[in-house]
Amino acid sequence: HLQRSGSYKVRGMLNRVARLVEFFGIDEVRRRGIITFSAGNAAAAYAWSGRAHDIPVEVVMPAKAVPAKIAACKAYGATVHLVEGHMGNAGELKSKLVAERGLIDAHPFDDPFVIAGHGSMGIEILEQIPEVDVVIGGLGGGGMLCGTAVALKELKPEVRIYGVEPEHSDAVKQAVDAGRIVSITPNSVADGLGSANAGEWTLPLATRLLDGIVTLPDDEILGGLRFAMERMKQVVEPAGAASLAALLFGRIPVGTGDRVMVILSGGNVDLPRIPEFFATAKAVPGA
Repeated sequence: HLQRSGSYKVRGMLNRVARLVEFFGIDEVRRRGIITFSAGNAAAAYAWSGRAHDIPVEVVMPAKAVPAKIAACKAYGATVHLVEGHMGNAGELKSKLVAERGLIDAHPFDDPFVIAGHGSMGIEILEQIPEVDVVIGGLGGGGMLCGTAVALKELKPEVRIYGVEPEHSDAVKQAVDAGRIVSITPNSVADGLGSANAGEWTLPLATRLLDGIVTLPDDEILGGLRFAMERMKQVVEPAGAASLAALLFGRIPVGTGDRVMVILSGGNVDLPRIPEFFATAKAVPGA
């Protein structure tokens, strides 16, 4: 949440853009432009990455996306298309624009180079905390945590990794349980974890590498957000607080003496809604 564009996602998007330039050549990528769809954080990361390479970027976002995230994408120079409804509708418009205008399709999470870029987080975790036992992270489409898990499990197989989703935005858990991609209509205050489905790349990785996926109601997620702001002095959005909330509310099986690492992935909070978030937050037990 302290990185460029306000989330970890700039890691994966910079890697994806770099590979596009390597494959097509910078002139071709600049001529065609890049397009993605996102609730905000992936869009902002692509917008920032495109600006760093002087590449035009277009993003499709739900009209109800956090205003600050829309403003950030525009500030980074992206053209923003807003659509009514959920992320599935944004994905449909993105595909339509790719077909009509020849834009380069850059997926927000289900892409091997995006996943690999996010994997740098797993490497850094072990560099900084080699004795880590448990890692907890949020799951939207699964790109960040799956990439992190690939690196962690390769370098330290005994690390336990848990994913966290909102109760009503649990596309990855439903897919893992069903053994196939399941389409849902996400509905949670944690918009950054609001993917309509898992991905062709992320589903098998999540199935193989994650030690568990837990879901939380919104009031517990907001309890984590309030705890982070009041007690840790860290400004995070609901999606960034979900992993912390899962630990604080006892959803993750940790033992006495376990060294636990929580990923706070997303700091682009809708500031005018903080009083509302605090008012509806569930109190953290024992805090």
